[in-house]
Amino acid sequence: MAVVLSYLWTLLLWRLGLCIQIPEHLMQPPNITEQSLERLVVFPTDEISLKCEASGKPEVQFRWTKENIHFFPEKEPGVVTHMNSGSFTITGNNSNFAQRYQGTYRCFASNRLGTAMSHEIQLVAEGAPKWPKEKVQPFEVEEGQSVVLPCNPPASAVQPRIYWMNSKIFHIAQDERVTMGQNGNLYFANVLTNDSHSDYICHAHFLGARTIMQKEPIDLRVKPTNNMIYRRPHLLLPEGLTSRLVALRGQPLVLECIAEGFPTPTIKWSYPSNQMQAGRVTYQNFNKTLRLVKVEEEDDGEYRCWAENTLGSAQHVYYVTVEAAPYWLQEPKSLVLAPGETARLNCQVQGRPRPMVTWRINGVSLENLTRDDKLRVQGGALILSNVQPNDTMVTQCEARNKHGLLLANAYIFVVQLPTKILTPDNKTYREVQGSTAHLLCNAFGVPMPSIQWLNWDQATVLQDERFVPYANGTLAIQDLQTNDTGSYFCEADNDQNRVSIQAHLQVKEATRIKKGPQNQIVKKGSNVEFSCHVSFDPSLEIQIDWYWNDQNIKDISEGDKYVLKEEELTIKNLDYTDQGNYSCVVKTALDSVEKKAMLLVVGSPGPVGQLELYKQKDFHIQLSWSPAEEHNSPIEKYNIEFEDRTMEPGTWYPLATVPGNETSTRLKLSPFIHYNFRVIANNKYGASEPSPDSEPFVTSKSVPEKNPTDVKGEGNETNNMVITWKPLKWMDWNAPELKYRVQWRQKNESEWQEAMVKASKFVVSNTPTFVPYEIKVQAVNEVGKGPDPQIVIGYSGEDVPQATPIVAVERLNATTVRIKWGPVDLNEVRGHLRGYRVTYWWVNSRWSRSKRHTPKIFIDRPSSATEAVLPDLRPYSIYGVQVQVFNGRGLGPPSETIQFHTEEGVPDRPQSLHLRRLSDTALQLSWKPPLNPNGELKGYQLLYKPINQEIEEEEIVTQFLPPTILMLNLSGLSPQALYHFQLRATTKVGPGEMITQEGSTILKSGIPTFGNISTVTSENASTIYWFPEEGQHDVTFQIWFKPLGDKKNLEPQHVNYSQKYYIQENLEPDTQYTIYFYGYNYTDEMVLFREMEVKTGGTDRVKLSSGNFATRSWFIVFISAMILLLLILLILCFIKRSKGGKYSVKDKEDTQVDSEARPMKDETFGEYSDNEEKGFGSSQPSLNGDIKPLGSDDSLADYGGSVDVQFNEDGSFIGQYSGKKEKEATGGNDSSGATSPINPTAVTLE
Repeated sequence: MAVVLSYLWTLLLWRLGLCIQIPEHLMQPPNITEQSLERLVVFPTDEISLKCEASGKPEVQFRWTKENIHFFPEKEPGVVTHMNSGSFTITGNNSNFAQRYQGTYRCFASNRLGTAMSHEIQLVAEGAPKWPKEKVQPFEVEEGQSVVLPCNPPASAVQPRIYWMNSKIFHIAQDERVTMGQNGNLYFANVLTNDSHSDYICHAHFLGARTIMQKEPIDLRVKPTNNMIYRRPHLLLPEGLTSRLVALRGQPLVLECIAEGFPTPTIKWSYPSNQMQAGRVTYQNFNKTLRLVKVEEEDDGEYRCWAENTLGSAQHVYYVTVEAAPYWLQEPKSLVLAPGETARLNCQVQGRPRPMVTWRINGVSLENLTRDDKLRVQGGALILSNVQPNDTMVTQCEARNKHGLLLANAYIFVVQLPTKILTPDNKTYREVQGSTAHLLCNAFGVPMPSIQWLNWDQATVLQDERFVPYANGTLAIQDLQTNDTGSYFCEADNDQNRVSIQAHLQVKEATRIKKGPQNQIVKKGSNVEFSCHVSFDPSLEIQIDWYWNDQNIKDISEGDKYVLKEEELTIKNLDYTDQGNYSCVVKTALDSVEKKAMLLVVGSPGPVGQLELYKQKDFHIQLSWSPAEEHNSPIEKYNIEFEDRTMEPGTWYPLATVPGNETSTRLKLSPFIHYNFRVIANNKYGASEPSPDSEPFVTSKSVPEKNPTDVKGEGNETNNMVITWKPLKWMDWNAPELKYRVQWRQKNESEWQEAMVKASKFVVSNTPTFVPYEIKVQAVNEVGKGPDPQIVIGYSGEDVPQATPIVAVERLNATTVRIKWGPVDLNEVRGHLRGYRVTYWWVNSRWSRSKRHTPKIFIDRPSSATEAVLPDLRPYSIYGVQVQVFNGRGLGPPSETIQFHTEEGVPDRPQSLHLRRLSDTALQLSWKPPLNPNGELKGYQLLYKPINQEIEEEEIVTQFLPPTILMLNLSGLSPQALYHFQLRATTKVGPGEMITQEGSTILKSGIPTFGNISTVTSENASTIYWFPEEGQHDVTFQIWFKPLGDKKNLEPQHVNYSQKYYIQENLEPDTQYTIYFYGYNYTDEMVLFREMEVKTGGTDRVKLSSGNFATRSWFIVFISAMILLLLILLILCFIKRSKGGKYSVKDKEDTQVDSEARPMKDETFGEYSDNEEKGFGSSQPSLNGDIKPLGSDDSLADYGGSVDVQFNEDGSFIGQYSGKKEKEATGGNDSSGATSPINPTAVTLE
């Protein structure tokens, strides 16, 4: 609404949609600026004020009508009017006085240009409200039934607010069970004994009368009962199945459904959601009230409510029709026109029912005016052609239906004025990139001037589509760029003159948030950080503010909760109250940007509210509780627990689990338990704190509902039976104490024997051995006996079996046999047949006899089995086998021992294959026979061929050698060729696994490796001993003795790796030497690969005359001979030890562990072995590279029963025991004749 200013006034120009300012010396048609509400309700002592203010020039005159009859306020007693105002005030109001002025008023404001009119103002006078006296009778109702406490406040034009309170001015608590309706009545879906009160008081607050009144207290008396009746829901409000009502557009729609029943019903709604925007529908009053804010015409349809409990449901359908008071589709706008133009005032309204539209001119309806051919009404528009200055007028468009009235004043002002630009000249505009600049050019004139915008070159700016002119003269420049900076000119002209102004534009860099805060879900107690990284124009000052739910954090920050840095916000120790919208707001003088993020604080649910118990019959109760706070994570379930503080205080037991969307459940309880209940809510983040404990609830005693389980009868002696069972927990006793009635009798007997015990075990003595008994165990308390128990079959004690199986053997292949046995006499088992034990052991090899003890292997098979497969046996061997039955008492006698032998198989691969260079064209091959020949060796198959070159077929050589050959000299080999050798042993079954080796006659270079190295040092000489590693013979290296200090250095000496020792003479006595070892790498570079230190003995070198050289040489030779003799003795000692010497090993053989007796990998149901393998604690390295490693021949077999033993370069043990001597693998006997492989024959092949 326009307001008169001191120098200027505002006018809306309809034709251009332009707001312009006109100098005050021009006349103005009247315009209503303030008026009273359409409906005024007044009470005694209220001051009655009817307002009507208007602007206009010449000065406006006011007049009033009441009920369409002239009303003169200044003539009425008690009415005060005001100068230059149409408003008046009625004072001295009382009930009679106010009634006199009731009615419908209207104000008219006029000057020489026309008359404006206010809307109708209805004045309603109302007396002070009075609550009629009434005698309120007590309400008596049985526990569990429903009741309605009426309020019935006095009628009033302004609905009062209703409250229900008690005499202590405390509000009556409302929930799903107790609620107040829109009519003010208090509804109980079902009553409880604690609802009994004599002071239910209804209070009515009359806002207009500023009065609070109360009804007489209502006495509600609830009669307790032990038999609360379950009822399906019934609707108390509204009544019936359907109802129809009218809702007004723009007004709220309130629907309610209040139901009674037991258990308390819950309410659900459905509505035409496809026509509704999200958030417009809310539920109140524990879902009993549906509220739709600001009804729209599309909201009509069916609204349905359901009341549900466990017994059924009830429903009601609201058929809602939406109607509307008149509202604008197009409101008429005032016009300023030049003479000769045509005026068109559009008045488009809508409503339901359809409104009736009437036109007035200066407050007079068109029907009462003289007919004018220039004036017509067409399609809801008032049209006036060829206007002239005397056609200036104020028109009124009024629309009315039964729901209201709509009025608009619009004037037609006919005038002729020159162009004037009201916007200041040389105005500067500052904007940022990407935004839109609006350069103003507010021009006024009649006729309306035309406006154009020019650039600095006086060319139109409209060639760029980003430049958009508005009808009011404003130029919009969209999507600003830096090159838009500059000056622009606005020109306005009409038929009387032309004027222009200049505008200046500066475009700055836009402020941007490069990385703003992000939505986060964070657990309670954590810290969270939001960042806000920005870019902005350096010529502008920037300010960054953080907001929480639109509150500046700087204004609410307390302590160290918030940590604010330049572009970061940290929130510490998050709580649920910290969640909400956090926004980063970046401001400059020209722009402002904002980035919001939602913070959700999640965690385990809050505690469940107070619990309520509703007693029911047959050990059932109804437990309800207030829902827990979800903390942004849906509650998945409620766990209900109970505690018995008399039997087990402090221990809580689970009782039930309820889905998270329910807050009530029916529980089945056990007899004689002192129940205390609690409820725990759970979501994905954990469990809530337990709810407060419920009030205690004690169930009555009853007979036991179950008997003990897991009843068994088994003897632990041959003449008894121990009856055991799993005792009942105390919560199954159903009484303070519990006993067990134990009954037993031999099967097929008629008389029962019985005993009453408290323990969970009873022993029946003097029973026959292993006879069946029928057993019953029944729970008994002081109320009575439990249900009839089931009969369980038990047995008296077992005795050792006497049954012996009959065994047969079936050979399957060289390593597998099947052992079979027939069924045994169950009477001889003397107990439950638990299974069969198969015991087998290796007796001897068929190619060699041995008296060594071998472990026995056990395989247990189930009682239903009649066979067992023994796999992985050693070929060409003799085994023994026995079978025994066993029961719970032990093993029976073994069956007759059966010996069987396995067939001959292919041999293992040879133990080793060594190559030794003899010359540039000859190699020596040596090998060890297979550890397990698995039969009679027929010989060896040798194949060799050159590699890394094209091979002719005749170059592949195959040799067949007798079993006594363990060494072979090959000659005529190519000195430049690398050969591949394959060797395998054979039996009559065929060849075994091959062993391969590669080698050549080339003298090898490279860095040698020493297995063992030692020195022996005298005063003037030092001898170095080493043992060559396999495959490194004939490697050349250097040894250099270098003294410490300034003593004379010795020359390095070339040494062959195969010579095994080196003597350095001419050393100084009592001198520290460092020995350096140099070798040739594979690029023939000399590199240091080892060093060691020695010190010579004595005080000085033995000085000899130059003519006594023989004496000095003799001394050196003597010392060297002694050392060599000592070395030979040591070597012979080790050779003798490795060969076994002449001591007897016979006694030791009987104690060896045979690795052939291995546990079987069969489909057996258990495997046992009485042998535990033990490894060597240490290993002894050989002192001679040509001597067989420890573990060959007899040596290791005598001291640990080992074969198939190998050692690493450092002498450490690898491999496993095999339980036989190496000499047995040769296929010979215990003698060591000339043809035995232990004494090999060397063969040379030319």
